[in-house]
Amino acid sequence: MTSLEPTQQSKISSHEFTLLVALLMSIVAISIDALLPALGIISSEIKLDYPNQIQLVVSALFLGMAAGQLICGPLSDATGRKKVLYSGILLFLFGSVICFFAQDITTLLIGRVIQGLGVSGPYVSAISIVRDKYAGREMAKIMSLVMMIFIMVPAIAPSLGQAILLIASWRYVFVLYVFYSVAIGLWIFLRLEETLPKEKRIPFSVTGFTDGFKEVIFNRVTMSYTLCMGLFFGSFMGYLNSSQQIFQVQFQTGKLFTVYFGLLALVFGLASLFNSKFVEKWGMHYISQRAVWGIIVSSAIFLGLHSLFSIQLWMFMVYAAVLFFAFGLIFGNVNAMAMEPMGHVAGIASAIIGAVSSIISMVIGTAVGQLYNNTLIPVTTGFLVMTTLALLMMHVAEGGKTKALEATKELETE
Repeated sequence: MTSLEPTQQSKISSHEFTLLVALLMSIVAISIDALLPALGIISSEIKLDYPNQIQLVVSALFLGMAAGQLICGPLSDATGRKKVLYSGILLFLFGSVICFFAQDITTLLIGRVIQGLGVSGPYVSAISIVRDKYAGREMAKIMSLVMMIFIMVPAIAPSLGQAILLIASWRYVFVLYVFYSVAIGLWIFLRLEETLPKEKRIPFSVTGFTDGFKEVIFNRVTMSYTLCMGLFFGSFMGYLNSSQQIFQVQFQTGKLFTVYFGLLALVFGLASLFNSKFVEKWGMHYISQRAVWGIIVSSAIFLGLHSLFSIQLWMFMVYAAVLFFAFGLIFGNVNAMAMEPMGHVAGIASAIIGAVSSIISMVIGTAVGQLYNNTLIPVTTGFLVMTTLALLMMHVAEGGKTKALEATKELETE
């Protein structure tokens, strides 16, 4: 096997680099999933106005992340990757300290928003750093290795949180975040060189950002798929917000919550690997559309079962496995389809698409989660309704592609 060589000289090996990038991308998953087992305990210790309010701890992170992507994307192109990484890690560290000392839900949510602002830096910069250092097949190999590590994080993170709860207070989950951010920051400082040379940086300008925003908003294909992403992830967030209550309260799984959650995360990972193997053969639209239909049909059936049976844990796990496999096929493909027409403004477009879809998903996910009533009806309805709307938006996007092709052919004939 030949070793992977970066496009520029580096003191960090490709294997070490791959692990570092995977951990940078994983900071979002760890920030959410490691805290999930603690939500019930936090809810009982901190005074809440209503039980579902604890779910906002998840949504608040996405609020900060949505705003952060709009800032970190252009700044990363303008000032270099490491400055954005350091700023993001410091914000994440600061937000973690606020959460550790929080005595009420408002302070906790403020800390989570700051954490969200922080994670956007590493999240946005990670793939850009790979693009800076590697090209062609080497980049594809590095990204596949990164994704293999990244896929494991949602399966492991809840167990880390649960392990902390066995020996300490829920506040020490945020100590885990402090150690994580300090370790990553030191690793970057000692081993990672700046990957974007000054001559390749793109000065930030309000005009450039505004033009990029207009490109996304007024491009029928990109905007349709951006809305699809928001709808898909919004329904998924509805589940994520409710997951602790579903497993630990409704099905009374106790500490086994982390096992069930991890199994579903592995299903998602397997679907992502399946997609990477077959997407070139079958195409993004073909795979995504059939995955969407899988969610719609299974959600309609599962919703109908509520009127016939008392839903058991195994029934939910079968349904959730179908959902997770389908979403594993959808997420990467829809993002790629949204970016297809945006090659000329890729950096700014990526930040805007990420921010817009995150805001939409946060609103939908929060609404679905707040409707949780100790049954699976709100979550299942969320999947059914949002995925049906997303399917309609996919048809709108395909109509836009057809019109674009027709316009191109007309220009060629002229």
